[in-house]
Formats: sequence, C-alpha cells, structure tokens
Amino acid sequence: MNWYLKVLKQYVDFSGRARRKEFWMFVLINGLITVGLRFLDRSLGTTFGDFNEDGILETIYSIAVLIPTLSVSVRRLHDIGKSGWYLLLMFLPIIGWIWLIVLYASEGEYKINKWGENPKGFGNDTAIHQIGKE
Repeated sequence: MNWYLKVLKQYVDFSGRARRKEFWMFVLINGLITVGLRFLDRSLGTTFGDFNEDGILETIYSIAVLIPTLSVSVRRLHDIGKSGWYLLLMFLPIIGWIWLIVLYASEGEYKINKWGENPKGFGNDTAIHQIGKE
C-alpha cells in the first residue's frame, strides 16, 4: 500500500523516475480499488449509461486518480530513458498498448540519466518505508 500512497503523494510530479515495483504496485492496487467500487456501484444501484456499466463512485475515483496515473506512467518511462511523450503510444490501436506494456516492464537504466538518479540506488528505499510514519 505504501507504493500506492507514494504515487498519490507525488500527485503532479512528472519529473524524476519511478521504478517498476512502484508502477506495477500502483496499477495493482488501483485495479483492485476500481473493481471494488464497480461492485459497490452495482450493489447500491448507482450505475448509469446504456448498459449500466459505469458507476458514479467508480467514475469519481477514476477522475481523481487520472493525474497520478499519468505522472507515474511518465516517471516510469523516464526510468527506462524514454521521454514522457511516449505515453502518446496509447493512441495507436493494439500495437501502441503492447509497446507501452513492454516499455513499462523493461528494466530501468542503472546509471543516472537526464531525469535523475536510479530509484533502485543505494538508500533510495528509505523514502518508501517512511510513508505513513509522518
């Protein structure tokens, strides 16, 4: 959960780097919350749309985490040495999404790149352990 909270604390931070663990833990927890809210929307009858697929709670949550999702995605691309503009690949049907998933799953650069130090570097894990203790 600390990885999820770390992304939320860096709500609009598009600079720097995000390691794979930070990105994928955010994706996992975000997905679980979305599924839970979808179930809650259906249980409460707060769905709308032609096929009752969208729910009010799920939609509000999705809007609230849109910017943190974009920022952690850009920081993940920075970690592998790519510009955040690669995020525009999502607009390419099928191949763009596959390419992005491959990039997100790639190992980050070990050296310092133009977006900062390696987030897996010595001593960089202490920040994640401090979340929630403040």
